[in-house]
Amino acid sequence: MRNFISYKQSLEILEKIDIKTPPVQKMFLTQALGYVIAEDIVANHNSPEFPTSGMDGYALKAEDLNKKTLKVIDKNPAGSVVESIVTQGVCIKTFTGSLMPKGSDTLIPIENVEVNGDEIKIIKEVTAGFAVRDVAENYKKGEVLIKKGTVIGFAEVGVLASLNIAQVPVFVNPTVAIASTGSEILDLGQMQTNDSQIRSSNHLTIEALCKKAGANTIQMGIVKDDINSITQLLKTGLDKADIVITTGGVSVGDYDFVQDVIKDKLNAQVLFHGVTIKPGMHLLAAIKDGKLIIALPGFAYSSTVCAILYVLPFIYKLKQTKQSLPIVKAKINQDFPRRMPKTVFTACNVEYKDGIYQINFDGKKKGTSAILTNMLENPALLIQEDDSKDIKAGDMVDILLLNQLK
Repeated sequence: MRNFISYKQSLEILEKIDIKTPPVQKMFLTQALGYVIAEDIVANHNSPEFPTSGMDGYALKAEDLNKKTLKVIDKNPAGSVVESIVTQGVCIKTFTGSLMPKGSDTLIPIENVEVNGDEIKIIKEVTAGFAVRDVAENYKKGEVLIKKGTVIGFAEVGVLASLNIAQVPVFVNPTVAIASTGSEILDLGQMQTNDSQIRSSNHLTIEALCKKAGANTIQMGIVKDDINSITQLLKTGLDKADIVITTGGVSVGDYDFVQDVIKDKLNAQVLFHGVTIKPGMHLLAAIKDGKLIIALPGFAYSSTVCAILYVLPFIYKLKQTKQSLPIVKAKINQDFPRRMPKTVFTACNVEYKDGIYQINFDGKKKGTSAILTNMLENPALLIQEDDSKDIKAGDMVDILLLNQLK
């Protein structure tokens, strides 16, 4: 008799797995997009180092703002250092990004003055210090700007470039090996020879999920329901990858051999086999030589949901990042009763409207856990905990935003 555990318990088990810190490699800035930075990035200078103009205008002393006219004594282009000094009654034409001339503390924009020869007349006053970027406004020398474990995005690239860091240390991304099992399934391009055969999408869907999460992938295709073939598949996957994922062969059928191979042929440590979730209650997780094996159900919707719930968080863990699944609150538009003592994940539509996420089930099909099309367009998963109460229209509920997976 199999012992089923709760969804919460299964997550706790995976969270407690000890993993090795991945190796570090250096990559050029833009090639490092999506990778996880392997050390704190500390500013080695102030930005800016000196008071700097924030716009085009005239640098002057704040005490001269009430004067009718000021004499323009020089120009101060960006990238040069002007020798002239601002004293009472004079100003220097200064451009965006230029150092503020010595003696000045305020910049009045071009559109706030009238120019008459070598004089300006202030037609609209500004406050003291206007449009002047203070020293260290952007960052201060010694400040930790990017923390270890941060996923590198466009902003990180910009900050690293400003620090003159061309090669950034990042953790090597984990590798995931993926395969589908089943004598009834066909890979892309294979010809159907009888009506019982179906086209497999699982291995490709899961590969796409893993790639989007930043993992390297090894596509191992389709393996027939045969103990020797499945054994060889898993051994090869464990040799080459940090995570091995299979779909199919974990239920209670006569030809569900994946579980037998994991338990008997590989002698892997089974972490759990059976979780009170829907879809995916028969999924299996095991450890072999420090590598994770996740055996998922064969139905397309079921295997995809379980890959999101279990594989993606483990990829985040291996990458050494604090990333998590995008779970938010949303307003539901209809009653949704609790139907079973399981944690249930139901496909829905989501939109951000009137300042909140809102969900509905328009066009979503009901049936088995094979309906992958329910994840098209603007999908989310409604999450009902195993001890939740009936949901009423207008309630705020937890949803997982599928289009914001990373």
